[in-house]
Amino acid sequence: MDHWITKLAEKVFKKFGEKEIIIGNGGLSVSGLQHVGRLRGEITIVETVLRILEDKGLNVEQKLTLYTMDAWKGKKQQLDQFSDYSEAKNYIGWPLYMVPDPLGCHNNWVEHYWEDFGPYLGRFTDNIEVITTKDLYENNIKMKKFVIKSITEKRDKIIEIINKYRGEKKLPKNYIPFQPICNSCGRIDTTTTLEVDVTNMKAKYLCHNCGYNGWQKLEKGKLNWRLEWVGVWYSLNVTFEPYGKDHATPGGSRDSCSELAIKVFNFEPPEGTPYEWVGYRLRGRDVGDMGSSDFIGFSPREWLEVAEAEALRYLYLITPPMRRIVLSLEEVPRYEDMLDKAERVYYGIESIENEEIVKKSYELALLSKPPSRMPFQLPYLHAVILVQILPSKGEDIEEAIKRLKETRYMKYEPSDIDIDRIEKRLRLARRWLEKYAPERYRIQVVDNPPLKKISVKKGTLAVLKQLYNKLRTVDWEEAKIKEAMISIERTREEEREMFRALYLAFFGKPYGPRIAPYLAMLNKDFVLNRIKMIVDYLEKVI
Repeated sequence: MDHWITKLAEKVFKKFGEKEIIIGNGGLSVSGLQHVGRLRGEITIVETVLRILEDKGLNVEQKLTLYTMDAWKGKKQQLDQFSDYSEAKNYIGWPLYMVPDPLGCHNNWVEHYWEDFGPYLGRFTDNIEVITTKDLYENNIKMKKFVIKSITEKRDKIIEIINKYRGEKKLPKNYIPFQPICNSCGRIDTTTTLEVDVTNMKAKYLCHNCGYNGWQKLEKGKLNWRLEWVGVWYSLNVTFEPYGKDHATPGGSRDSCSELAIKVFNFEPPEGTPYEWVGYRLRGRDVGDMGSSDFIGFSPREWLEVAEAEALRYLYLITPPMRRIVLSLEEVPRYEDMLDKAERVYYGIESIENEEIVKKSYELALLSKPPSRMPFQLPYLHAVILVQILPSKGEDIEEAIKRLKETRYMKYEPSDIDIDRIEKRLRLARRWLEKYAPERYRIQVVDNPPLKKISVKKGTLAVLKQLYNKLRTVDWEEAKIKEAMISIERTREEEREMFRALYLAFFGKPYGPRIAPYLAMLNKDFVLNRIKMIVDYLEKVI
């Protein structure tokens, strides 16, 4: 079975394989929080398709266009970023790049909210060029020519095509598809162009917000949004660009833009694919799709504090693009486990269904070639355990490796790659515990277990005795500890009492995460002595 992204790359190859260079592009409006959902289509899918095409011998370039000329809508969540609500309302309708930074630490709104996204792109893709629509209008010769053609000789045909897609609200025949920035109030969403002076590259306009009537340079304005999209394709020679599901409906915006490209500007629109939005789960509840201007979600910076870029790329590649993904920083261990499992499948350590799809997703999730042999895996939750039970909290890598050897989790001398991976997992796990871990993962082995809180029936005491005897004879590793626990016959009530007693004995509270991994990371004699302690106590009180 071919991977969906391999099929997509093949479509691009068939359509544009003869081109001198394949340009992949993504588009973002920096209207607020730059969340990780924007890494799905605009970054991961683009980069991966281009890499597959590059492996076929094609020249490729990846670009990302920031729509910085878009009007600031002044949603409540946007207004709330400012300390002065009334002052913030003055910026409604301004181009995004003109809106001040609400905290005053950057030159403007765009730079402020790009800070948690742009500097981290190198962890999710290679060699990407970031371009703003402001730069295109001001400096790109092809875009300047596109603007002039759009508002002069091509205007009638453009209006005719756009009106096919507008339902009852048709554009008037005298409509000029260009909005200048008002010199008086700064808005770009309330201006109507009245006439164009091509010789001097100016547009005469009326602002319906403040009533100003005057002239503005063509580089200080923007095209109708459909035309602007086509203008980006045209000026950057885009041959591949994914698009959100909102553009994908038949007769929708993607179709209209493709028709404008073909019938008005005589070029083939880029190949693309629609993709579903990424949802956000907070404290176990799906709070909706991540949204920039709604400030729903979390940024790449926040992801990278606690998780690997490859884990997110793998999620985006193993999942078909039109299937919704819901992410939560509280569930990072699960995402890292998925990556680890894919790695084991890739190296032939584990077998599953759809093996080839998993292998391909894993390989493409990495930005560099995988090592010849599988490196040592420290499961994320094991790292969570180590940073809580080791005296150095996992900051002393030698101490961590020593514990891994003592508990027979590591059975050979680690390579430099192994050590780097262990250090990274410990660092990420430590930060995750500090910021996002649910309470059940926050544990500390108590020096003195609260024996008086441990209460079981005789049947459960017998189960605990069996557990003690079985653990005495097993090799001290997680799988063997699990087998010992599973092999003991008990009722549901006895099982509940057994785990409650173990949690109290080791962690001082009646609940916790899966306990076998924790026991495996502790010294065997310590674990046996602690279980013997509670067995001896219970024999006296029952």
